Amino acid sequence: MIRLRRFLSRLLFTALLLAGASAAGIYYYLIPQLPSAETLKDIHLQVPLKVYTRDGKLLAEFGEKRRSPLRLPEIPDNLTKAFLAAEDANFYRHPGVDWEGIARALIHIVRTGRKGPGGSTITMQVARNFFLSKEKTYLRKLNEILLALKIEQELSKDQILELYLNKIFLGNRAYGIGAASQVYYGKPVDRLSLAQMAMIAGLPKAPSRFNPLADPVRAVERRSYVLRRMLALGIISASAFEQANVATVSARYHGPTVETEAAYLAEMVRAHMEELLGAEAYTGGYQVHTTVESTLQDSARLALGTGLDEYDRRHGYRGPEAQNQPTESTALTGIPTVGALYPAVVRQLGEREALIVVKGHGEVILGWAGMAWARPYTDENHRGPPPQNAAEILSPGDRIRVRPGSQGWELAQLPKIEGALVAINPQDGAIVAIAGGYNFHRSKFNRATQARRQPGSNFKPFIYSAALAKGYTAASLINDAPVVFDDPGLEAAWRPENYSGKFFGPTRLRWALTKSRNLVSIRLLRAIGIPFALNYARRFGFDTASLPRDLSLALGSGAISPLELATGYAVLANGGYRVKPWFIERITGQNRQLVYRASPARVCAVCRDQSATSGEPEPSGSPRIDQYEVPFPIAGRVISPANAWLMQSMLGDVIQRGTGRRAKVLGRRDLAGKTGTTNDQRDAWFSGFNHRLVATAWVGFDQLQPLGRRETGGRAALPIWIRFMKEALRDVPEETLEQPEDLVTVRIDPTTGLRVPAGYPDAVFETFRAEYLPRKLPGRSAPATGTGQTPPRVTERLF
Repeated sequence: MIRLRRFLSRLLFTALLLAGASAAGIYYYLIPQLPSAETLKDIHLQVPLKVYTRDGKLLAEFGEKRRSPLRLPEIPDNLTKAFLAAEDANFYRHPGVDWEGIARALIHIVRTGRKGPGGSTITMQVARNFFLSKEKTYLRKLNEILLALKIEQELSKDQILELYLNKIFLGNRAYGIGAASQVYYGKPVDRLSLAQMAMIAGLPKAPSRFNPLADPVRAVERRSYVLRRMLALGIISASAFEQANVATVSARYHGPTVETEAAYLAEMVRAHMEELLGAEAYTGGYQVHTTVESTLQDSARLALGTGLDEYDRRHGYRGPEAQNQPTESTALTGIPTVGALYPAVVRQLGEREALIVVKGHGEVILGWAGMAWARPYTDENHRGPPPQNAAEILSPGDRIRVRPGSQGWELAQLPKIEGALVAINPQDGAIVAIAGGYNFHRSKFNRATQARRQPGSNFKPFIYSAALAKGYTAASLINDAPVVFDDPGLEAAWRPENYSGKFFGPTRLRWALTKSRNLVSIRLLRAIGIPFALNYARRFGFDTASLPRDLSLALGSGAISPLELATGYAVLANGGYRVKPWFIERITGQNRQLVYRASPARVCAVCRDQSATSGEPEPSGSPRIDQYEVPFPIAGRVISPANAWLMQSMLGDVIQRGTGRRAKVLGRRDLAGKTGTTNDQRDAWFSGFNHRLVATAWVGFDQLQPLGRRETGGRAALPIWIRFMKEALRDVPEETLEQPEDLVTVRIDPTTGLRVPAGYPDAVFETFRAEYLPRKLPGRSAPATGTGQTPPRVTERLF
C-alpha cells in the first residue's frame, strides 16, 4: 500500500507538472499567437460587386463568391433556429466550447483510434472560418478552442451568430444564408418555406454531399434530420413537421437575377472599378448605381436587335448553322440561346412545314408563315427567288435558329451585321441607354464606345455650325456643282459627288443640309478654312487628332465613336453647352455607406458662367444667376444660343422634309437630326435629339464591307432610332428651344436668299441673326428691319 501510495503520488505530481507545463506553454506560446477577436467587429466579408440601373434594377454581379449579408433581425426566426438545431442546440448556454461534446469526441478517439465527429460549436466554426486553416490537427483544434473562448469574451452571442450565418459556405459559390436562399430558391430569406429553411440549414455539415442540386436523396435525408431536431426541441409543431417533411425538393440553380440587360454598360463599370480598386472591387461589397434608366435601356436593346434582324432578313437566308443527324439527341448540347433566337434541329419536312426540336421547348411545328421570307442570300445586293416549299429552305438534320412570333415559331438566323445605339441626357451628359452590339455574349466588343468609324454626313452639322459662327446664314448660297481636286497623295484626282449623282446649282445652306448635299459641304468647308473647322470641332468634344486635315472632313471621313457623336449632338440639343458623358451616379460600400457621388457639369441657361468659350456674343438683357449660388458645376457655353437655335431649326427640316423624314411617323415637331452614310454604304448612321434626349444609331460590319445598295443611314440606322425614341419619348411633352432675342425671322426669295416683302410669290420664311439680315432683293421694297449688313461671302457662289 505504501508503494502504491508513493506511485500514485508521483503519478499525480507528474500529471500536475505536465498540466502546469502545458498550461504555461499555452499561455506563453499559443495564446499570444491567437488573432484578436476584436477584429471580428470590423470584419469585411467578401461580397461581390453589384451594378444597378438608376431606378435600382440589378444589371450584373461580379465576384467569385456570392454573398448577401443580412443583419440578425432580418433573418426569420425559424431559419435561425433550424441552424441552431442542426449545428449547436446549446449555443446560447455554453461559453463557446461544448465540453460534453469534446469529451464524447475524446472517448471516440480512445475507443477507435480515429478522429470522430462532435464537439465543434458555432463559435468554434466562426473561429475556424475566419482565422484558422482547414487542416485537421490536434494543434489546430486546440487553437480553435482557445480562440472560441476568446471570441465569447469579446462578442455577444447575437454578433457571433450573425457572423456565422453570413460567413458559412453552403455550396454552389453561396456564402451565407442570404446568398444560399437566392442560389437555391431564387428568393430572399423571408419568403422561404419551412422545408426550404431546413434544407439550407442541413448544408453546413457537408455542402457537396447534402446538396439538393447534386444529390436530392441525401439532401432530403439531411432535411429530415434537421426537422426532427426542430420538432424534438419544440421549435415546430408535429403538423408543421409532417407537412415540411413530405415537401418535394424545389431547389434549382438560380444565377444572379438580372432585371435589366445592359451587359455592355456592366462591363464598362467592371473595368472602371477594377482599374480603380484592383481585386478589391470584386470582394468589397460595392454597389454601383449607374445613370442608365431601365425602361430606356430595354427599349434601346430591343430597337437595335430588331433593326439588325430586319436588315439581315432583307438580304436573305444564309442557310443552316450546321448539319446533324435528324435523330441525334446531343445536337443542341452546348449550343446557347442568343437573345430570343433559340437553336433548333429539323426532324422532318412537310410540303410547307417542318417538325423541329427547339432547345428548351421540345418538338414544335415551324409553319410556312414563319419561313416563307427565306429567299437564299447571294450577296449584299442580290437574293435568290422566293421559295415554293419547305425543302427549298431546310433539310432534315439542319441546325437552325428560330424565334417565337405572333403566329407561332419563325425561322431566323444570327445576323452578321452589327450595330450600336447610345443615348444621353443633353442637360448633363448622363448615358441613359447603351447597346454596344447585337449580343454581348456573342461579342464583347463595345461598338458604342470602342468602334471608331467614319460618320459620313452625320458630321456635317458641325461644319455648318462653324460656318454660322463665321458669318454664314441658313440662306447663304453655295454652288452645288461638280468639283475636282488634285492631291499629290492620291493616285487619281478626287471627284466627290452627291449620293444621287446629280447637281443642283446654287443652294441655300438650309436646303443643302436638309438634302445632305456633299458638294455644298465641301465648298463650305473650303470657304471657312480647314484649320478653323478643326479648331471649332473641339468645342463639341471631338479629338481633332482623329480628324483629317483635308476637305474630306466635310464628308465625315474621320474616325469617331457613336458616343462621341452623341456627345457632340448634345451641344446642339441643349442650346450650346458642352457636357461630358458619364455613367456612374454613385457607389456605396458593403454597409451601404456612400463612397462616391458624381457631380457632373450641368446646363444652367440662367447661370452666369465665366467658362463660356463660344466666342460669339450673348444676347443682352437676360437675367443671370451667379455661379456660386448654384449647387452643381455649370457646363460651359461653347456655341452661341443663336447658333444652337439655327442648327436645331435646320436639323428639324432634315426630319420634316429631308433625308430623315421617316421620323415624321413619331408625330412630333420637336425632333431634329441627321443621317449619315459612308462610301459604298459601309457605315449607316442617324443622330437625332430633342431637349430631353440625344441618341445615335450606327449599323455596319465589324470588318469593313458594303452594306448593300440603298442601305443608307435613312434605311438601316434611322428605323432603329425611331423605334427607340418612340418608347423613350412616350408621355414626354413636346418642347422646343426658345428663340433667342437676337434672331429675326423675315421672308426671303428661296432662289437668291435675299429679303422680299409680304406677298412676294414663292417666298419662304428664314431666321437670321439681326446683324446678318440679307440685303433686299433689288427692285423690291421690304420692311426696314435690321441693319441690312451683308455677312462675309453671304452671296458668294463658288464655281
